[in-house]
Amino acid sequence: MIFLNILIFLISCFFLAISSKWLVGALVVIAKFLGWKEFVVAFLLMAFGVTIPNFFVGIISALNKVPELSLGDVVGGNIVDLSLIIGMAALISRKGLSAPSRTVQGSSIFTIAIAILPLILIFDGALSRQDGFLLFAAFLGYMFWLFSKKERFTKAYDGIKEPVTIKFFFKNFGLFLISLIFLLLAAKGMVVSGTFFADYFSIPISLVGILVIGLGNALPEGFFSIQAARKGHDWMVLGDLMGGVVLSATLVLGTVAMISPIAVSDFLTIAIGRFFLIITALFFLIFLRTGQKITRKEAIFLIFIYVAFVVSEIAIK
Repeated sequence: MIFLNILIFLISCFFLAISSKWLVGALVVIAKFLGWKEFVVAFLLMAFGVTIPNFFVGIISALNKVPELSLGDVVGGNIVDLSLIIGMAALISRKGLSAPSRTVQGSSIFTIAIAILPLILIFDGALSRQDGFLLFAAFLGYMFWLFSKKERFTKAYDGIKEPVTIKFFFKNFGLFLISLIFLLLAAKGMVVSGTFFADYFSIPISLVGILVIGLGNALPEGFFSIQAARKGHDWMVLGDLMGGVVLSATLVLGTVAMISPIAVSDFLTIAIGRFFLIITALFFLIFLRTGQKITRKEAIFLIFIYVAFVVSEIAIK
């Protein structure tokens, strides 16, 4: 079994790397065909795609009357996105993660407000069906703001080497779907093999949950963001990660709350997650809006926040 899991792990690593590279190229072509900004395309396509596992986890947990599992998944995932992955992408990007666009700057405020909104709504100890409708309304409000003015989502592209025809568009859209499927399957393979190794070497289950499962769910966004950052597509990195935060905090949690209201039972764990998500969100917003970029020093600080979060969660277990 151990050799089989080593093979699964290595194959998963290969497909994570290659599929994330394909995704970046396909999304660039799709953005050029639509005449939309890379940020918007990554927000709508990539973020929707990588949020699918969270969505199914949420529905299944709600139907099984354990909706707080989805809350933990979303809170933990958002912390990973806004600290570890953003930090790694900024370190790999040539001059830090730049965001001079007004669309990105405006979206950053919406993103942080939406990330914190579920934590405010659950302050009374539960996320009710009415709260779920409010989360849906927050998502629709952001989408209305984004598409209400043409300059927020359109972009003129110059120097296109190959004509972006309808045939060429559908070819790359197909590549996007195939790459996304491979990316999600590869991430699942790494989680399965990682869990096996943890059990084989008797690593505590709490450590498995935080380091293996938590990071495993973030692998698709992580690899995609690293590839995009290497190629200088900073807007695409931010569109993917900010989109993931918005979609999971609104559509995923909103759907879960409407199926089965979320009551907080493990207050200490949620309190720690709430604290670190607020801290991470605030520093992300401050760094992005000061100098309109996240520098490498700021990236290291964000990664440090994630490390502190992991240590804190392990300590209370």
